[in-house]
Amino acid sequence: MMATDASAPSYRMRRLFVLGLFALGMLTLVARAADLQLLKRDFLRNEGDARQLRVLPVPAHRGMITDRNGEPLAISTPIDSVWANPQETLAAPERLNALARVLDMRQRDLEQRLNERAGREFVYLRRHVTPGMAAQVRALDIPGVGLQREYRRYYPMAEVSAHVLGFTDIDDRGQEGMELAYDEWLVGSAGAKRVIRDRLGRVIRDVESIRPARPGRDLALSIDQRLQYLAYRELKAQVQAEGARGGSVVILDVQSGEVLAMVNQPSYNPNNRGSLRGDVFRNRAVTDLFEPGSTIKPFTVVAALESGRYRADSIIDTSPGRLAVGRHLVVKDFRDYGRIDMAGLLVKSSNVAATRIALGLEPRQLWSVFQRVGFGQLTSSGFPGEAVGQLPPYARWREVERATLSYGYGLSMTPLQLAQAYAALGNDGEMANVTFLRDAPETAPRRVINPEVARQVRHLLEGTVSDQGTGARAAVAGYRIAGKTGTARKSVAGGYSEDRYIATFAGIAPLGAPRLAMVVTIDEPSRGDYYGGLVAAPVFGRVMAGALRLLDVAPDDLPELRADEHPREGGPA
Repeated sequence: MMATDASAPSYRMRRLFVLGLFALGMLTLVARAADLQLLKRDFLRNEGDARQLRVLPVPAHRGMITDRNGEPLAISTPIDSVWANPQETLAAPERLNALARVLDMRQRDLEQRLNERAGREFVYLRRHVTPGMAAQVRALDIPGVGLQREYRRYYPMAEVSAHVLGFTDIDDRGQEGMELAYDEWLVGSAGAKRVIRDRLGRVIRDVESIRPARPGRDLALSIDQRLQYLAYRELKAQVQAEGARGGSVVILDVQSGEVLAMVNQPSYNPNNRGSLRGDVFRNRAVTDLFEPGSTIKPFTVVAALESGRYRADSIIDTSPGRLAVGRHLVVKDFRDYGRIDMAGLLVKSSNVAATRIALGLEPRQLWSVFQRVGFGQLTSSGFPGEAVGQLPPYARWREVERATLSYGYGLSMTPLQLAQAYAALGNDGEMANVTFLRDAPETAPRRVINPEVARQVRHLLEGTVSDQGTGARAAVAGYRIAGKTGTARKSVAGGYSEDRYIATFAGIAPLGAPRLAMVVTIDEPSRGDYYGGLVAAPVFGRVMAGALRLLDVAPDDLPELRADEHPREGGPA
């Protein structure tokens, strides 16, 4: 029998030591857990939030554009855009096919877009989607894919006011027209906020507002929506009926210089312009130059009367209906008008009489009138891309230039500039600053024509719209109209075309107390008629008749109401 070894080592202390260590560790963990869960609870929550905390922009809508009566012409509507976090979205490749179908994209293109921007946390997949598409994207619930609220510009009058308003790009910045001219006024200032997003990129809580969004300021234009639609309807119908290349109508308030209507053909729909050519975007009434033809003759008469060498009843011999000027120019009338006065010059639209006046004046006298009424100069409209036009300096005028300028060749202008000049005639020789704004700062009009001369010429122009004049079709029942027709050959390489014309009518109404000035141009009518009196004057008559009634302008010719239609004229304008 073996004896027990009394000297064997004891492990009791070691066990107690190890157990003590375990107990200490456990107590440490419990204490740490209690510290984190009870004492530092906010810290843990903030650390978790920080991993999902993001700063998002708060979009600001663009200011509204209205007409003079407060009717909306351009408004910004909320719309969604689809975005993605490429890293999260690429982690679920099996969902990309469904997403591509909803976005109307090829899956290959979608994957390429995400892979090229894999280092980013935000990339647009499709901007400005329809509400239906946004709902479908939301229903897919794909990781890293979300919707961003933006604004899209909408134009209630579509093509009717497109050339005046212009349009904005996908980022809602002005690109043409008044949207571009007043972009800084209209554009809003985006805000910013801090939010918490879940793992799918959805906003689950707004944390704080960093900077509030500031919407853009509204802009009230001088345009009258009713006149704008009326002018557009009549111009479009006439351009189509005449097979013309295009046309323009401008209506000004003669006293304030406000643009009440401005339309062009061809036009475009700014709400859906994806397939349109860039050349349809320009506002032809402001950017396109033309030679005014006989619509310049009233200002030749102004120069004659202001010179003191001629009176309204001065007789000019136009026989035999032609006049040789220099070695290469023969000025012709439609027929031999014989001896005529100033009224006859305008009623018959005599090129020979206008030429004889110009050759009888000092070049500076004629140039001074043209320059004072704004030819060869920008108007004060501030419209982007406005053309200056051309008025040659009088020091370089030879007899040929003096002759052709007197009946509207050798200088160029826009329809707006011509309307401005006629507005000055209607305002007793005072020219107001042209403006597209309803509340433009008031400025004193400039005296550009002797007031008595302006009134004389206005009354002389009434005969043009009589049955004996070239502009009989511009007449408006119940109102006295002063106006002038114009038919100009278009300039081409090497001279002037024999079969391409611009037909024009410019006028003022009502003659008793002028309120409106209007210019109508029809570019290259191609279905037989091309004279201003046959092609442009009817548009003037229809639009002016509606405009005077819409503006509640009192008739000034009630005793002479005429219900019958005017016969077609046979002479040129």
